[in-house]
Order: sequence, then structure tokens, then C-alpha cells
Amino acid sequence: MKIHEYQAKTILAEFGVPVPRGRVATTASAAGGIAQELGGTVVVKAQIHAGGRGKGGGVKLARSAQEAEQAASQILGMMLKTHQTGPEGQLVKRVLVEEGMAIRQELYLGIVIDRTAGLPVLMASSAGGMEIEEVARTRPEAIVKAHVDPATGVRGYHTRKLGYGLGLKGDLLKAAGEFVTKLYQAFEAKDCSLAEINPLVITGDGRLLALDAKMTFDDNALSRHPEIQALRDLDEESPLEVEASKYNLNYIKLDGTVGCMVNGAGLAMATMDIIKLAGGEPANFLDVGGGASAEQIENAFRILISDTNVRAVFINIFGGILRCDRLAEGVIRAVRALGVRLPIVIRMEGTNVELGQRMLRESRLNFITAQGMKDGAEKTVRAARGA
Repeated sequence: MKIHEYQAKTILAEFGVPVPRGRVATTASAAGGIAQELGGTVVVKAQIHAGGRGKGGGVKLARSAQEAEQAASQILGMMLKTHQTGPEGQLVKRVLVEEGMAIRQELYLGIVIDRTAGLPVLMASSAGGMEIEEVARTRPEAIVKAHVDPATGVRGYHTRKLGYGLGLKGDLLKAAGEFVTKLYQAFEAKDCSLAEINPLVITGDGRLLALDAKMTFDDNALSRHPEIQALRDLDEESPLEVEASKYNLNYIKLDGTVGCMVNGAGLAMATMDIIKLAGGEPANFLDVGGGASAEQIENAFRILISDTNVRAVFINIFGGILRCDRLAEGVIRAVRALGVRLPIVIRMEGTNVELGQRMLRESRLNFITAQGMKDGAEKTVRAARGA
């Protein structure tokens, strides 16, 4: 789950992480009023769940309350397009108005889970303000890393490694150590999967401040964080993804024409790969899970075909916990209830596969059966092109 920058900064401030003074506004006049309170010179920042806002025109400097109101009027209501929003952009409904300040240097600081090591990893770089993915690709040596054992937490040798790697000395080195420790405390306490400060700035008067902040949270841990669940902004999520979450379905909308229904994340990734290998493009990632009921299958199918880009459907199931007859029951029910006219290719193996295949045949619906993933992907791609 993602949250807005202003929400992330509120959380970080609770743990003592220094952030700029500022407040969120939903109207231009309110933005002007906040700027007046902050002393005039401010930065007005669009609040959407995407990076690259500045390049898209969603971040503006204002040197007076009047300029802040004018900047907010330009940003609020715009469809802000960045490399993370897609070509359609994202509607801006609120702005963060923050104090302006002199900046001596921009740095990067982040914490993510290293899946290979099975540990959180601290990352820091002197290339602040840039996209860290680009830095990792072109200048990997510019990123300093330190893995943290959750049993012991952040220690002095972690913060010194990062601080020295950033070229910090004296009071700034000490401040950076405190900053990293507090950021990790927030990361751990809130069950984050990502906590990122980009840029982390050294101000003209020698302070460290989180000029930007991004936090995402482990969905599986949200049940013990109602305060985080309350920050969810459904307007920032795909309507189909929101609908899927109501039925505990893992759905992510993509840009292709081949709808995918799969059980198991690994099989779903392999299915998308083989669709691309066959010359097609997946329209979604949809994992119905190992124990899906016929009702969940029906809801998954309804969500899948609600995407108007879908031209054909590839159902690729390995029947273990999810038996093949249960899958067949759910798909048959969905196709009949929804009056589906799209080509549907089904490949299934595993528990009760013969019963499931017989149910599909006896349904007298126009399913296309496949022998193996490669055959299924090729048939679906052909069907999508001719739909």
C-alpha cells in the first residue's frame, strides 16, 4: 500500500525525523493562506502516488502567498503525467505547501527489503534528487549499502558506513547517524516495504531535512496497522485493483490485450513471460491464490473482462489446493452470468483435471483447451489478434 508524501512526512515526524514545515491544501486559497503562515516563500507540490512530479509540472516555487495561490490553482485539477502514471496521467486533488529554504547539497537515503539476503538494507548516495534506479544502472558504485539484522537494529557501524560514504564529517556525520536510526525505527514499526528520502538535503544552515518522502507498506501487515489503513487513497488506485482487493485477489492492471487468470505468483509471472514470448502483451497480473472458491473465480473473471483492452483470456491453472473442478465451476458460472463473448483459452493440470475438463466440455460453452503453457499462450495471442 502506498501513501502520499505529506502523509509519509507526518509519520516520519512522529519518529523524530526532521521534515520541512508545511501543510496540505485542497483549494488554491487555502494554499495561499498556508504560504502566508510560512512566511511567503514556499514550494507547492502536487500530491499523487507517483514520482517525477517536478518534471511533469507538479512542483512550483512561489515567493509570495499570491504566487502560491496562483501555483496551486495551476496544479490542482490537472492531469499530471509522469513516467510512473502512464500516458493518461493522474488527477491532482491536493497540494503540499512547504517552507522554502536554501539547499547546500542533495543526497539520497532509502530502506528496502533485500529479498536475496532476507534483510532490510540501508542505501545512501550523494546523487540525491535523481532517480535511484538510473543511478544504480549507470553508477552503481555511487550507492553505499548496509544490511541490518532486525534482531539488533541499526548500529553505529551502519550509520558510519553510510555517513563516510556520503563524505559527511563532524556534526553532519552525527546528525546523519541520528537521521538514519530514526528512519529505520519508522520503517520497522510501521511494517514498511520501502522508506525513501529523495532528496535528503543539507540546508544552508547545516541541517539535514527530508525534503521528499515516500513510504509503502506490507499489505500482509496492514491488519495490525489500522492507522495506516486509514491513509489509503482509493482515488490513486485503479478501480479494478480496488474491486479485486474486496475479494482478496491479487490484481494489477497492465497495458496489453491478453487477460490472464493464474493461481500462484510465480506461475503468473511465467505466464506473462510466455505471452510476450508468443508475441502478445499481458493485460493484467491476476493471481486468484491457492484456495480460491468458485465465487472468487467468478468475481476474478468479472474483474478481468471489465478491462476494455482485453481481447482474449488465458486461464492457466495448476490444480493443487485449487482443484480443477472448482476452477471449471467458477469459470462456467462467470461466463454464463456475464454473457462473455471473448475467446477463452484454458490450460489446467493437477487435482481433478479430468473432472474439470469434462465439466468444460459438457457446459457447451466455446472454450479453447490447450496442452501446456506454450500452446495456451500461442492460441490466446492468436485469438486476441482475431477477436
